[in-house]
Amino acid sequence: MSEESQLIKVRLEKLNKLWELGINPYPNDFKPKDRAKYLKERFQDVSAEELERMNIEVSVAGRLMTRREMGKLIFAHIQDSTDKIQIMVAKSEVAGETFDFFRKLVDLGDVIGVTGGLIKTKTGELTVLAKDLRLLTKSIRPLPEKYHGLKDVELRYRRRYLDLMMNPEVRELFRKRTRIIQFIREYFISEGFLEVETPMMHPIAGGAAAKPFITYHNALDMNLYLRIAPELYLKRLIVGGFERVFELNRNFRNEGVSSRHNPEFTMLEFYEAYATFEDLIKRTEELFYQLALEINGSPKVIYQGQEIDFTPPFKRIDFLNSLVEIGGVPSEILRDRAKLLSFAKERGIELNEKDPRIGKWWTKLFEELVEPKLIQPTFVVGFPVEVSPLARRNDQNPEIADRFEFYVASQEVANAFSELNDPLDQRARFEEQLRLREVDEEIPPEIDEDFLLALEHGMPPCAGEGIGIDRVVMIFTNSSSIREVLLFPHLRRKEEL
Repeated sequence: MSEESQLIKVRLEKLNKLWELGINPYPNDFKPKDRAKYLKERFQDVSAEELERMNIEVSVAGRLMTRREMGKLIFAHIQDSTDKIQIMVAKSEVAGETFDFFRKLVDLGDVIGVTGGLIKTKTGELTVLAKDLRLLTKSIRPLPEKYHGLKDVELRYRRRYLDLMMNPEVRELFRKRTRIIQFIREYFISEGFLEVETPMMHPIAGGAAAKPFITYHNALDMNLYLRIAPELYLKRLIVGGFERVFELNRNFRNEGVSSRHNPEFTMLEFYEAYATFEDLIKRTEELFYQLALEINGSPKVIYQGQEIDFTPPFKRIDFLNSLVEIGGVPSEILRDRAKLLSFAKERGIELNEKDPRIGKWWTKLFEELVEPKLIQPTFVVGFPVEVSPLARRNDQNPEIADRFEFYVASQEVANAFSELNDPLDQRARFEEQLRLREVDEEIPPEIDEDFLLALEHGMPPCAGEGIGIDRVVMIFTNSSSIREVLLFPHLRRKEEL
């Protein structure tokens, strides 16, 4: 029998003993009135003598994390949602059976409730001197070994509850994630945007180029697609008369997992009537500058050893120029398919030779040669229309779109454009996409006629943007992997490892 199995066996025996003694190991009638963090904030600097004069009675509850016995005294730490606090169980202060009960039948990992007075020990640690102690939850499995078990990344991700239980820095990371999302939501509400909810299941996949997850609705006898983007529904709302809308919710893309990709992820998308992509550049600068101040107290953030400065204005570069100046692609071969293909092969970059869109090749080269070098906040503008099917053409150069992508720390964080509101141009682009489906499986398999119908009713000029929230959280929490900022990231089944 393994050591863990033996420990479980002992705990089950204790559980049976509790029932035999008429003690419910899972009661639900203890109401803690105090939290560890707030007790420390209020009384940490109060002297032992003053605490004794104040005669403060508290009740706390939490998971038993440490314990050491010293004869007729037992010192322990319990952890609630805010922090740890020490408790002291003295045989002279509690009923004899309570002391023995705590010593013999309560284990590390159990949840307990403690009522008693607040004191300072000789070492100056704020402590609850127990007068009464109750078992609230008996744990069957032992806590992981602190210094070995939780270095196992797979264990941390698969059993996030243990990770949260044992690592205060992980709990703080997810609190910060919540603060980031709350700040973004409050920013848009304060700017007059209406928060909305659009369908998660779509009858037609669309709004982005990605492979969807497919499900089936029995009653309607039809396939549905988990949304890859909310864009086409949010634009319908602009048609309907809402001039500023945003949605913070999940998207789903049937793609691989990596340090920067998860099949489901959180996106912010917002749309603003009578705005251009230039207006969204300014809004993006403002949002990230204010977010940095709110979360880090400074526009400068340290990410993976590099200082990222969110002080506006951010750098702006042209898409094609970046291929030449940063990616090292000779300008004279940019439109020569044979030479461009040879250039890519020499660098181990695989291009889809069947795809007639040279812009698609440029995009692949950009991802491999330019993107890794974009460390500071950078707007990339001048994307080809042929890889921007929902974006408005530029008035001066109809081959490019009024679009930008926003990069920070070598990763795309946002994508935005002035929206195409010409229904005839949009239909032509959808039809052209459909003809290319044989060479690009990420192209939607059918045209969204209802969206085109909406456009034909007239969509006001507008601009829209999508921001990857998980990547934003990565940057502001100095996390190298998206799995670190998702409570429950997708992983392979254990038997497949």
